[in-house]
Amino acid sequence: MARKWWLGTSWKMNGTLKDARAFAGALRAASLPANVLPFVIPSFTAIATVREVLPKGGPVLVGAQNTHWCDSGAWTGEVSPAQLADVGCDLVEVGHSERRGAFGESDETVNLKVHATLRHGMILLVCFGESRQVLDGGGASSYLSEQVAAALDGVEHPEDVLLAYEPIWAIGAAGRPATTDQVRKALEPVRDEWSGRIRGLLYGGSVNRDNAADLLGVEGLDGLFVGRAAWNPSGYLELLAIVAERQARLPQGVATRGEECLVRCGLGVGFGALIGCECG
Repeated sequence: MARKWWLGTSWKMNGTLKDARAFAGALRAASLPANVLPFVIPSFTAIATVREVLPKGGPVLVGAQNTHWCDSGAWTGEVSPAQLADVGCDLVEVGHSERRGAFGESDETVNLKVHATLRHGMILLVCFGESRQVLDGGGASSYLSEQVAAALDGVEHPEDVLLAYEPIWAIGAAGRPATTDQVRKALEPVRDEWSGRIRGLLYGGSVNRDNAADLLGVEGLDGLFVGRAAWNPSGYLELLAIVAERQARLPQGVATRGEECLVRCGLGVGFGALIGCECG
């Protein structure tokens, strides 16, 4: 089986239910490439709507932008991993720099969320990235390696983990995209440690249709995690075509165990093990 690439987008705190329904409907009506695994991460309020249009087990995965680490309790304003699994999420994003910077999330709380997500059989998307100060100081590679190691501390089977490298200085409206050399150099230790053990390594940060193909040429990357350039259906589908075309030019590879289970059973290895599927 050929190894598939990934294209995902997080809407952050944007969009109405009408917008969500239109976006999901456009993806459902499109002819999606077979060599890319697409995922969409709406706001919490739109997850059920998007899931209704894009049913579980279909070609498009649906995720959440955050989770608490407890299954229930007196945590006002929080959403639990049990609730996200119940609403049909395939994937949960944790560790985004905006969560760390604005809400004080630490390596310790990110790690709690990592284990909570995996415990409920959902794919885990861990964001990591360095500040401009760390980059200019020349310590990006070691900083990133330590950040990933802290997030995945105690994870014995990382087959259900996606890592998304998002340099803090590259994200947002004022961000500038990293060059391919910057991405390659920064990710060398992470790639050497985790490649082949996780579902995939993605890049995010000012990705657009003009730089997507070049970024995908970085050795070890398995896809892109996109922001505003993919917030409308036409932008997302255009990027999807770019990823598919770039991936099709690569030599055929071998799928990871997690990808094999996702295609065959519509599940990740962790969840497959819980229900006793042939992949788990």
